[in-house]
Amino acid sequence: MKHLNMRALEFINAIDRYGSLRKAALKLNVDPSAVSRSISALEDSLETKILVRKGNASHITSSGRELITYFRKVQAFESQTISNIKDLTELRSGEVKIAIGEGFITDLISSSLQSFLVKYPGIQLGVDMAGAKEAIQLLEDDRIDFAVTYASQSHPGLECLLETLHPLDIIAPANHPLTQLNRPIDVREVIHHSLALIDHSTGMGRLVSLAEEEGGFVLSPRLKTNSVAVLKNFVVSGSGISFMPRLTVKSEVDAGLISIVETTHPVLSRAKVRVLSQKGRQLTPAAQELFNHLLSSTRFLKIDVK
Repeated sequence: MKHLNMRALEFINAIDRYGSLRKAALKLNVDPSAVSRSISALEDSLETKILVRKGNASHITSSGRELITYFRKVQAFESQTISNIKDLTELRSGEVKIAIGEGFITDLISSSLQSFLVKYPGIQLGVDMAGAKEAIQLLEDDRIDFAVTYASQSHPGLECLLETLHPLDIIAPANHPLTQLNRPIDVREVIHHSLALIDHSTGMGRLVSLAEEEGGFVLSPRLKTNSVAVLKNFVVSGSGISFMPRLTVKSEVDAGLISIVETTHPVLSRAKVRVLSQKGRQLTPAAQELFNHLLSSTRFLKIDVK
């Protein structure tokens, strides 16, 4: 496969611009013989005439015109690429795609994303709501930059950028009998209470399943769902209890609608929020800036809940 010598193309372009080989060489501060040799070598390589000299003037052939057009397109594309890279590095443009669990949405939307969009109006954001299992699949498929997950499983192809401790607690209606115990409870103690559980594809669902396996018991929920909002409504309505990190229901707790009951099970009490990305792949400047922004502005990533 033949390759075009960009230096020779630069010479041809200069000859077209300044009218002669000698003038072009003078403008480029190059010996005229070097320019001549470079063009001759390109002519030999392409087996076509590029330059025809007439006295002190030089005439560009049709083949030469094609090369000049190509050279100028390359120059324009290079200039645009450099400009685009500068815009990206200076965060004037770009696109960031992330996945986040439903339980983090309120914390994320309340102020974090709004302030980021105001600060960087040229950056486009894509946010997929996904459970831990789906978020990992999105990362594997290279469809997102990073994922904010809860209780996600370790994965050899993924890197953990950050983790914070957020135990999976029991959430119960205010004045529920379990809230009157005033102590952390064993998970088995929820067996005889009306219960709602989330799908096993989520981090919360996976942890509850692990607790069942390790404890040798089976929970029989009255309600199964894949929605955090449905779980909240189930509890707020007084229909029963469920499992959730306390920050997910902070507004309901502050309003006195939901109470938190801690558990003694280590699988639940050691649950963590993890920010994951592809191993060996550096975040783009825009994605890195969003990660830094979330780190400083979202409660789930700023603090550990003991």
